[in-house]
Amino acid sequence: MINVYQKYPCPYIHCPMMDYELEDYGPEPFAVNIEEITKLNDNYRTALWTGRHLQLTLMSIRVGGDIGLEIHPNVDQFIRIEEGQGIVKMGDRKDRLDFQERVYDDFAFIIPAGKWHNLINTGNKPIKLYSIYAPPQHPHGTVHKTKAIAQAAEESHSR
Repeated sequence: MINVYQKYPCPYIHCPMMDYELEDYGPEPFAVNIEEITKLNDNYRTALWTGRHLQLTLMSIRVGGDIGLEIHPNVDQFIRIEEGQGIVKMGDRKDRLDFQERVYDDFAFIIPAGKWHNLINTGNKPIKLYSIYAPPQHPHGTVHKTKAIAQAAEESHSR
């Protein structure tokens, strides 16, 4: 269990410590310190909340790694970086990523449905980010410890 609030004093008389497993809490109501839990995630991808219309995932992109060039034809995506730095690339064609931007702590970017995109870690520590997909992109409860595991799961899912 991860206690994302252990360093914060409780302002209330009866305030339970909020311990969370890194698991999918959807579609139930849920509140969490998103910055803290994002930084604590060491898995390549963890679905933290999956509902009918959107999904929240946490990701950790290793030094020198990337998300991998991909496209979601019917899914909009919001990404916020809590820690690390990289370059985000997007475009209408796989071979023409004409949008490029350096991104780092506290940056957010939006990937419209139908855009090819990739995020490359250019820093010296893992990128810790959270991503919101609408509609959900991954099955409820998805946990991929590594990018290789994620790629294998996506290949078997697309068959």
